Parts: sequence; C-alpha cells; structure tokens
Amino acid sequence: MKQFKLILISGVIIILFSCMKSEDKLKIAGSTTVLPIVQAAAEAYMEKHPSVSITVRGGGSSIGIKSIIEKIIDLGSASRQINEREMEMIAAREKNLQAFPIARDALTIIVHPDNPVLNLTTDQLRLIYTGKLTTWQQLGGPDLTIIQVSRDVSSGSFEVFNHNILDTLPVTSAALVLASNNAVATTVSYTPGAIGYVGYGYTDAQVKIMSLNGIRPQAESVISGDYPLSRKLYIYTPEKPEQLASDFIAFLLSEEGQNIVAQQGFIKLQQSESAHE
Repeated sequence: MKQFKLILISGVIIILFSCMKSEDKLKIAGSTTVLPIVQAAAEAYMEKHPSVSITVRGGGSSIGIKSIIEKIIDLGSASRQINEREMEMIAAREKNLQAFPIARDALTIIVHPDNPVLNLTTDQLRLIYTGKLTTWQQLGGPDLTIIQVSRDVSSGSFEVFNHNILDTLPVTSAALVLASNNAVATTVSYTPGAIGYVGYGYTDAQVKIMSLNGIRPQAESVISGDYPLSRKLYIYTPEKPEQLASDFIAFLLSEEGQNIVAQQGFIKLQQSESAHE
C-alpha cells in the first residue's frame, strides 16, 4: 500500500513537473530579417530566467505568420504586415492575431564594394529587377553584367520589395533567388556585378549600401519615412497570448530589448540618431 502511494505521488509530481516545463517553453519562427534580434533577445531573456527555454528559427515571414495562425508556434516574426491572403486564413478560422512592432528597418539595396555607382532611383531599380537594364554601364558604371539577387516568395523582404518597387511585375528569370539575408549579402559581397536587398542589420564593410532616390538608409530617413523602403519589424501573437509570450514581447520593447535591437544593427522604435554608422 505504501509502495502504491509512493508511485502515485511520484506520478503526480512528474505530471506537475511536465506541465511546468511546457509553460516555460516558447517557440518562435519566421522572418530571417528579424531572426538575429529575436535570437539575441532570447539568449538574454534565458540568462535572466534559467527555467525558460526559447527555440528560435527562421523560414521567412510567411512561415512565421502561417505557423502562428495554425498554432504551431507561440510567436511569429515578420518583416511585413499581414497580407490579404493571410487575413482570409484568419477569418476562416474565426480567430484574430495581435501585431507588435519591435524595431524599425530599412530594406537596403547593396552592391559589390568595387561598384562605383552610388545611387539608384526606384524606377531604375524596377528596370534592373525586371531585366530591362542589364549592364552597369547603362547606369554610369563599368561595362559589367548586372546580376540580380532576390529573395524567395515566402520572404517578407520580397513582399515589401515586390509591392514598393516592382509593383507586382515579375522578377527576371535570370535573377538568383536566395532564402535568407545572409545568403544575399554573402553572394553580393563576392560577385562584382551583383545587386541585392537585405535588412539594415545585415550590411557591413563587405558590401556597399546604395542610396535610393538620393536618400541613404539611416535612422533619420527611416523614422521620417523619407527612405522609400522603410518598414517596421513585427512579432505576431494569438489574440490572447500566453503569459510567457507576453513577457518576452515586453522584454523586447523594454530599454534592454531595444538596446539589443541597436546592437544587432537595426533601428530602435524610438530613436533620433543612427544606430548604424
């Protein structure tokens, strides 16, 4: 009898421990642009809360939003707002999502460091990516073939670029289509004729940042909206997120969380000076 009671009590303890562990786990997926911010914030949060386990992966904004709609994850990250198709998915399930802006970003046009061209207009950029402009010589640069590097269709960056630059025109079939910001930045860095677009935090000395319509992507032009490809980065939650999910978002929006945003090369939600010299 005592042995039975001991087994029963042990079983209850195991069940309670399992429940506690599940409440201390957070699954996040989505945008590769938002990924470094969320990864760094997750590490900092877990240091403060050792009992918490946060897993973070990319996959693209579309994956993040779809996964949160389908309740596969706890938080979905995205570098864009929800689109019409996703709104229909939400309505079909009679659910709702909450959107939390966590940072500002500039979808940044990059080229190889040796490229002497400094500025493009949005019209020129459209002509490049639709295959109408094919050499840098046509833009005052060297006699070098333009190699368009684009993102895949699940990317929030692609949707922003498609809407603001291409006006839904198709990208040339000659373009290299890559699955992440890192892949785009790396490819452009070692390909002299290449042009690509990445989140602001993915730019470094290995690539050259282009002005667009004469405006450089930096904190002031992003906050004012003058830079043509300014955007916010988001975390999406169910209409009623779990407490741990709410706490993590609060951390992202805190002073410490916003400092992590700046450390990752992006722009704080409230900032008057550039975080990316």
